Amino acid sequence: MQDSFHRTPSDAIKRSRFRGCLLGGAVGDALGAPVEFMNLADIRRSFGPGGICDYAVAHGRVGAITDDTQMTLFTAEGLLRAHVRAALHGDGPMFGKATAQAYLRWLRTQGVKPKIAEPSGESGWLLEQRELFSRRAPGNTCLAALRALTSYADRACNASKGCGGVMRVAPVGMFVANWINDAEDQDDRIGQAFAVATDIAAITHGHPTGQLTAGAFAVVIALLLVGLPLPDAIDRAKTELRKHDRYEETLAAIENAEQRAADRPGQTHVLQELGEGWVAEEALAISLYCALSAPDFESGVVLAVNHGGDSDSTGAITGNMLGAMMGVDVIPERWRVTLELADAIGAMADDLATVREWRINHSRGSAERDFYHERYPPCSTTREPNATTDKT
Repeated sequence: MQDSFHRTPSDAIKRSRFRGCLLGGAVGDALGAPVEFMNLADIRRSFGPGGICDYAVAHGRVGAITDDTQMTLFTAEGLLRAHVRAALHGDGPMFGKATAQAYLRWLRTQGVKPKIAEPSGESGWLLEQRELFSRRAPGNTCLAALRALTSYADRACNASKGCGGVMRVAPVGMFVANWINDAEDQDDRIGQAFAVATDIAAITHGHPTGQLTAGAFAVVIALLLVGLPLPDAIDRAKTELRKHDRYEETLAAIENAEQRAADRPGQTHVLQELGEGWVAEEALAISLYCALSAPDFESGVVLAVNHGGDSDSTGAITGNMLGAMMGVDVIPERWRVTLELADAIGAMADDLATVREWRINHSRGSAERDFYHERYPPCSTTREPNATTDKT
C-alpha cells in the first residue's frame, strides 16, 4: 500500500522538536559509539586534546547507530502497535506487553531466539529496515532478560540498574506529549509517562533505580516537547519521582547534576564526579549536566561522549533532550546526512508526532485504518504464542 496516510505534523515546530528528539538521540549515539569502551586518556590520544568531536568509524561505517537507537525504535514501535490495537478493539492500550513483544522482535534481529515463539501475522515496516539486523554491542542484561521471557507480562528478576532501561524510553515521553497539554488531566499524563517508562524499563532491569530513572527521563522528554524549559521539566520530573518508593538514589543523582551545572557548567572533568554512565542514574545525571550546560546541540553532545564510560548512551540521552528542546535544525547537517537509518528514524518521529490524529477506529475497509493496521499490526498480547522447545 502506498504511504498515502503517513502524515507529517502540520505544526512545523512540533515536527522539528519530535524529529530533533529522535534524530538527536541517534546522532549522540553514533558520535559516542567509537569511544564507548575507551577511557578519557585513550580518547584524547586517538582524537586529540578535545576528544572526539565528529563521527568516526564504528561497526564498519561512519555514523553507525548502536543497540541504543535500535531498541529506541522498537520501543516506539511497541507503543504505536499498542495504540492501534486499543483503537481497534476499544480497550486500554497494553503498552508494556506490546513493547515486550517489540523487544523480542529486536532480539531476533540480534540473532538470538526467544523462548516465546514468534507470533503469526504481519511484521510491520520497522523490520523491513535490514540495517537493524546487526549486532551493535548490545548489553548482556538486555539480551539475557529478553531471552528468559516466557510471557509478555514477565518482568526482570535481576538486580540490574544498568542504563539499558533509560537510554531507550524517549519514545514514551514523545507519545504522551501528544496529550500532555490537555489542562484537565496534565498531571495524569505526566504520571502515565512515568509509569509506562518504568514498566518498560522493568522488562529487562529489576532494580528500582533502573526503572525510576527511566520514568523521570520520559517525563522530562514529554515536557520539553510541549515547550517547558529544561529546569522546569526536571522539577516536574522530580515531583513525580518523589511519589514512588526508593526514589532517593535517582533524585540524588539528578540534583547532583543540577548543582554541578549551576556551579561548573560545561567541564569535561566534572563528568567524572557524576560517574561513568554504565548505571541508569549516572547516565541520566551526566546527560542532564551536559544538556543544562550546553549553549548549542553540538557542544552538548560532544561534551556528553567525551568521558571514560558509556559514551554512546550518554550521547543518546543528551541528544534526545537537546533535540527536543531546540528542534531538528540545530543538529549539524554533516551528522544528519551520514547517520545510519536517518530516514527511518525521521519517519518514526513523524508517526509519534501525529499518532493522536490517526483515524483508525473506523470500520474494516477504511483505507486509513487499513494503512495503519499494516504499518503497526496490532498483534494480540492477551494470548501469547506457545513457548518454543528450544533450550539453547
